[in-house]
Amino acid sequence: MKNLFSGLILLILAVPLRAQTIPGFNDTSFLQPVEINTVRAGDKTPVAKTNLSRQQIEQNNIGQDLPFILNQTPSVVANSDAGNGIGYTGLRIRGTDATRINLTLNGIPFNDAESQGSFLVNIPDISSSAGSIQIQRGVGTSTNGVGSFGGSVNLSTNEVNTKQSLELSSTVGSFYSFKNTLKFSSGLLGKHFTLDGRMSQIRSDGYIDRASTRLESFYGSAAYIAAKNSLRLNVFTGKEKTYQAWNGIDAATLKTNRRYNSAGTEAPGQPYNNETDNYRQTHYQLFYNHKFTNRWKANLAAFLTRGKGYYEQYKAGESLDAYGLPDYNDNGNIITATDLIRQLHLDNYFYGSIFSAQYNSSNRQVIVGGGITQYDGDHFGKVIKAALQQAVPINHKWYDNDAVKKDYSFYTKWTEELGKHWQTFIDLQVRKANYSINGFRDNPGLMVDKKYTFFNPKAGLTYSWKNMQAYISYGRATKEPNRDDFETSTMRLAQPEKLDDYEAGLEYKTGKANWGINFYFMNYKDQLVLTGEVNDVGAYTRTNIDKSYRAGIELQGGGQINKWLSANANLTLSRNKVKDFTEFIDDYDSGGQQTNFYKKPDIAFSPSLTGAYSINIIPAKRTALNLMGKYVSRQYLDNTQQKSRSLDGFYTQDIRASYEWKKYASMFLQVNNIFSKKYEPNGYTFSYIYGGELATENYYFPMAPVNWVLGINIKL
Repeated sequence: MKNLFSGLILLILAVPLRAQTIPGFNDTSFLQPVEINTVRAGDKTPVAKTNLSRQQIEQNNIGQDLPFILNQTPSVVANSDAGNGIGYTGLRIRGTDATRINLTLNGIPFNDAESQGSFLVNIPDISSSAGSIQIQRGVGTSTNGVGSFGGSVNLSTNEVNTKQSLELSSTVGSFYSFKNTLKFSSGLLGKHFTLDGRMSQIRSDGYIDRASTRLESFYGSAAYIAAKNSLRLNVFTGKEKTYQAWNGIDAATLKTNRRYNSAGTEAPGQPYNNETDNYRQTHYQLFYNHKFTNRWKANLAAFLTRGKGYYEQYKAGESLDAYGLPDYNDNGNIITATDLIRQLHLDNYFYGSIFSAQYNSSNRQVIVGGGITQYDGDHFGKVIKAALQQAVPINHKWYDNDAVKKDYSFYTKWTEELGKHWQTFIDLQVRKANYSINGFRDNPGLMVDKKYTFFNPKAGLTYSWKNMQAYISYGRATKEPNRDDFETSTMRLAQPEKLDDYEAGLEYKTGKANWGINFYFMNYKDQLVLTGEVNDVGAYTRTNIDKSYRAGIELQGGGQINKWLSANANLTLSRNKVKDFTEFIDDYDSGGQQTNFYKKPDIAFSPSLTGAYSINIIPAKRTALNLMGKYVSRQYLDNTQQKSRSLDGFYTQDIRASYEWKKYASMFLQVNNIFSKKYEPNGYTFSYIYGGELATENYYFPMAPVNWVLGINIKL
């Protein structure tokens, strides 16, 4: 990595420090990537959305992962396994979890095809290469990939940088956290070419004990740009090694040691020192855009995402039979179990193409697009060491299960201006998914071959008058189950989830002030949730529930109060309900499970109130002071709405002071959670009957108390 940094500096110094333009080419539309406009909502599109500019992203990028950069936007709740926003992190929008939030990078799908989650730890510091981000809440507009079921995040790195720059950013913070980022842009070379690059190193020991993170990433982009054509190649890769902090902390330990980590403690003596997750992911993206006329343009992109890695665990007293091995006869002494170290591997390829054609006139926009993708994944496990090594072959592979998932989508978006004030929007998507699974780790004989075809219509109407805009919309989303959902009862397979989303909003915008109000009603059919039921191998599995809904009001506003003071705030009030819910509880006394019925409980992890604000003060020239607050009300760990199984509401306050030396250097100090609030934004629970009594065990993922980050940024 050091050699790469040196090579990047030499390359930059070899390029003349001046920007160029294309002679005779005054149309700047080539600066707006076609592939981004295809999946994003426009200013008048009737959906709830938030746009973040490069400047806003840079201001919030203090070394934490993307969910914490988005944490101040409406209806968002972020969490972190390590407790300080570095390493494994999570994101929810309106209570919708990451497996239902679609994430695209330059229009190309990022969600894992099988789990449908977004593991951003695999692309560290991608935010430093982002030119813009759009967050859509609700069904939104049609996009590419899986997981689009109540929210989407589109991140773009393909904006054209016409000015040459060299930038070094470094931060240091609590828990031995460090981040170093070097990036450059060549500007226009030879009137047509651009080069952009970035290298990042991030490390942290984490707030939670041993929750260390070691991250490296590289981003490179080369583009040819002309009046009617552009060709761009992106290559970026990330490597992560994180000590596991996935288990959470039980309620009793939380009161005495909030930093406790049980990972690795199955080893005798000190915790196992390599209880880590290790993964490398590399992305290759190729884009071709062509402008036929002033009204017609099209794009074609091809991509390959290569992922490979494993997580390692020390496991005590493991049954030999569970690893496909016979009992060991030690001179007549039959041994059935042993301590061992195992690795669970993923080796996958995700590849395909996205495409679109766009027509624009003074009163009409038509976009036709789609994508074809395939995921080839290999899941396998190896025992690399065992206490009873004579009973376990070296690098014994005890399971090897392949999976293939093919995805085809096609959509048409039609926007029509009806006179001076009215605009209609129609969005029709057909998506087909074919999913084949060749067994599971704990159920190798279970084969899955499912085919789905979904039709997702969306429509809306917008009225604009002066600085006001009002809209209504309807959107339909359907989504296939995740990989784990198929390892259920062979008599009752999980069914696709369905969502009808109704939105209505009113917005006001001027150069100095803005405010908006959005109403939503998200009506679910067959939503998959944990009920306590177990699958064929005795693990808890998600079950389709007939009816559930989310209804809420999102308020936001802000403005420039005077030359030295501005403010922004948002507030979401919501009601999130399962109409009829049956809980299954393990009965260890008599075997089997008991059930409890709840008429209309809250949906798990769906706070009824979230809010955020920022106050920005400029007390002196080149100096800024920012106050940032976040509130999240009580969240329930399951769908029974019992306070004993919940996360307390919390309010956190951050403060940042920054100073800029002209345009070449800046420095900031940010103190997070200045009141040192003890809070937990994530957790899980399970209950059982033992000794004639109901026992409930809650586990939590606590966040760090007061902590700080100091950063410096140098631009040339």
